[in-house]
Amino acid sequence: MATTSLWHINGRLSDLVAYVENPEKTERPLRELDDLWAAAGYIQRPEATEGGRYVTAINCLAETAVQQMIATKRQYGKDDGIIAYHGYQSFRPGEITPDTCHEIGVALARQMWGSRFQVLVTTHLDKDHLHNHFCLNSVSFVDGKKYNYSKSERRRMMELSDVLCKTYGLSVIQQPHKAPSRPVYLDEKDGKPTRYNVYRKDVEAALEGNCVPQHFERYLRQLGYQTDFTGVHWKIKLPRYQHYTRLDTLNPEWTRENLIQRLAWNPLVVTHGEVTHSPYHTQESIRGYRPHAKPSRIKCLYLFWCYELGILPKHTDYRPTSPFLREELRKLDWYIAQMDYLTKTGIETMEELQADISRLETSLQALSAQRQSLYNQMRRASEDRMETLRSERDKISEQIAAVRKELKTAKAVEAGSLHIQETLDHVIDRERELRVKEKTSPERGIAR
Repeated sequence: MATTSLWHINGRLSDLVAYVENPEKTERPLRELDDLWAAAGYIQRPEATEGGRYVTAINCLAETAVQQMIATKRQYGKDDGIIAYHGYQSFRPGEITPDTCHEIGVALARQMWGSRFQVLVTTHLDKDHLHNHFCLNSVSFVDGKKYNYSKSERRRMMELSDVLCKTYGLSVIQQPHKAPSRPVYLDEKDGKPTRYNVYRKDVEAALEGNCVPQHFERYLRQLGYQTDFTGVHWKIKLPRYQHYTRLDTLNPEWTRENLIQRLAWNPLVVTHGEVTHSPYHTQESIRGYRPHAKPSRIKCLYLFWCYELGILPKHTDYRPTSPFLREELRKLDWYIAQMDYLTKTGIETMEELQADISRLETSLQALSAQRQSLYNQMRRASEDRMETLRSERDKISEQIAAVRKELKTAKAVEAGSLHIQETLDHVIDRERELRVKEKTSPERGIAR
């Protein structure tokens, strides 16, 4: 069984050429350059590839792969935008040998790109799971056209990988679905309240607390979920997300048949109704926050948000029950950093925040200009002068890093305030809907 992925690397060819041709004189490695150079270097690491034994170049030489990719780009004048692609093919632990893993990776690369593109294929042995890496030139050496990694190409890569796995007697994924991003995957593994972990806990609570079958779906709706139990696969989602999540992807045991059997549910009574709301009690009157209004008093909005999440007051045992808010606890450290920024700067309103962002951007531009001036001087400086210039450069680089960090936090507060407002609006709307329903319905609450 193998999983596959591919992503692009942006950059400028002139920067790549300068670094490759004279790296010791390129004082300022660029992020775009680092990405391609790091990809080519990373996938060929001797300690991961058994001293280079599992490195294969297609349509180029492994020793000069990057230089040959540059030559192709120069030949066709394709020197900007996406300069390369980096991908992997990962196998289940213990299912495959290094030789077979590399053989499959090379076969996949030849079938996918071998007729038109230069590719580096390496097999890494430094993890529990053996996996292949691919570094692909974005420009074809045949006709100079750029590679387009579309949805159909992604599907073709998965299908070719599955065919090769079957040919070599390996298993394939029976129910493929898009994997979460790596940060989400790691947070899920650590048990943090990601969207999917919140979903799992709420579904488990609905299963454990509702012995009357019809109340299972009703319970989830009252938590704020939209449900679709009309098809073969039962699905749920929170309104803020575009796509539903199948219950059997949250837990393989949560198939439609298993849930019907567990709940003794008659399928004929399953309906797809409107979502109700989240049974979460909150105060609507607070200075700086009004439902469905553009936030203006940022500090007050963040204070209210911290109380809703249980960050404030300190040492409180309160934790929110709404899935809208529980998922936000995953970003707890980030929200604390934003609150610290507002407290440190004394910023109260959106206008003050935007003024501070402008100040930081101006400061960043001035510092970057100073550092660039030092780089220019270093190109012509004597050895005696070089040490002083490097020291000045390093000091300015530290200042730039600090300003960038503060600017990133400030912009996160600007964007985050809108997200906070939207989330609180969802919670408030659900609270209002519950109050109306409880007043008009003869039933009170949910059967537990």
